[in-house]
Amino acid sequence: MADMCAAAVERGIPEIGFTEHYDQHPGDSCRNWLRVPEWAASLAQCRAEFAGRLIIRAGIEIGEPHIFTKEAQSVLAQHPFDYVLGSLHWVGADFVFDDEFYKRPAHDAFGAFFGELAVMTLAGGFDVLSHFDLPARMSRQFYGAYDPAPFADQIRAVLANCVTHGIALDINTAALRRGTPTLTPGETVLRWFRELGGERITLGSDSHRPANLGANLEDAIVAARAAGFRYVTQYQQRVAHMVPLP
Repeated sequence: MADMCAAAVERGIPEIGFTEHYDQHPGDSCRNWLRVPEWAASLAQCRAEFAGRLIIRAGIEIGEPHIFTKEAQSVLAQHPFDYVLGSLHWVGADFVFDDEFYKRPAHDAFGAFFGELAVMTLAGGFDVLSHFDLPARMSRQFYGAYDPAPFADQIRAVLANCVTHGIALDINTAALRRGTPTLTPGETVLRWFRELGGERITLGSDSHRPANLGANLEDAIVAARAAGFRYVTQYQQRVAHMVPLP
C-alpha cells in the first residue's frame, strides 16, 4: 500500500482508493483471501504516513454481490468503507477471464454477461459498477474489435438500473495497457448512460501494482467529457460528492 501511495504522490494524483477484492464464488482463486482487520491496519498506517499529501479512501470490490448478499453484508459490517464496487467476474459457473467463456458466438458470450449484469444492477446495494463491459478485455483474440452496438438493448437495460439505483460507472483504463484499445466502458456506452440520465462516474486505473497507478486516466477524462460529463464522483463514508473533472 505504501508503494502505491508514494507512486500517487510522485505522479500528482491527489486521491486514491484501495479496493481489495472480496470474492466468494467457489471457483475463484481469491475466495476468502481478504482479511479486513490486517488490511485496515495497513491502510491506517498509510493515512498517517501520507497525511497532508494524499487522500486515501477505503474501498472494496465485491464479486457477484447479488448472489453472495449475506457474505457482502458481513464484510461491509467489518469496516467503515468509503465506497463499494460491484463486479461481475462469473456468469454461473463460467469465469469471464477464462478462454472457454469465448468459445461460442460473441452474441452468446456478451449476451450472457450483460444479462447477468442486468440482474446484478437491478439488485443494487453497491456504489460503483466496475469495468462495465469486462469481456472486451479478453474477447479481441476471439471476435476482433469490440463494438457495443449489437448489445445496445441489453446494455441500456443495465444502464437504466444504474440510474435508478444511483450506481456510478467506473471508467476503467486497464484494457488499454493490456492490448485492447478500449476503455471499459468507452465513449459510446458513456453517451448512452448520459442520455438515460446518468450522472455519476469514477476514474480507475485498476492498477494492481504501483507501475500502473494512474495509467491512462487522461483518456478516461477525455471520454467522459466527450460523452457530456462535467463531474467525477468521489465517495466518503459511502456518500457521493460531485467534483469538477480536471
